[in-house]
Amino acid sequence: MLNHQSKYIYLHGFASSPQSTKAQKFKALFAAENIPLIIPDLNQDNFYNLTLTRQIQQVSTYIENDLTPVTLIGSSLGGLTAAFVAEKHEKVKQLILLAPAFKFFNHWVNNLDKNILNNWKNQGELSIYHYGYEQELPLSYQFIEDGKTHDETRLKRPVPTLIFHGKNDEVIPIESSYDYSKTREWVTLRELDSDHGLTDMIPEIWRQSKRLIF
Repeated sequence: MLNHQSKYIYLHGFASSPQSTKAQKFKALFAAENIPLIIPDLNQDNFYNLTLTRQIQQVSTYIENDLTPVTLIGSSLGGLTAAFVAEKHEKVKQLILLAPAFKFFNHWVNNLDKNILNNWKNQGELSIYHYGYEQELPLSYQFIEDGKTHDETRLKRPVPTLIFHGKNDEVIPIESSYDYSKTREWVTLRELDSDHGLTDMIPEIWRQSKRLIF
């Protein structure tokens, strides 16, 4: 049985939503333990102005006025958000990160066609397929500018962290989690034979999370 004295918050990934497959599967797993799982909508009905800073601020509101210890479960960009929130708030006691998007902004910028990147910068927005809304939506270039202001090397608070990352991740190379974990002794990295989605590995992720974290 999980600890009822803790608060559990799930953070979905980029261009996703609380209705994503992983979010809903984790919600069901927690419900089976009679424990609520908070799943904020990080889109805030305003995907255009999405930034990492905004996500960090939004999640912080669930923590700031509550003395309850918090465990954050973050997927992809939600995982990167969780790491920055944990750095700010000592009430975050544990992190479970699923293919966390470390070095996300470098990966994305480096992989984008230079003409597309230049047009995004010049026009101020880029059309992105949003999996949560199942449609193309514009995203402000502020998303990139803001992302580059967040220095991951400053993530030094020793929060017990369990990372699951697919060896075949086509979005965020597993090397980003290697690099993050090798300089932080409080981080445990579990390699899985899966891709970025990790949806086929949720039972194994849940089993290991309960044993090692809870």
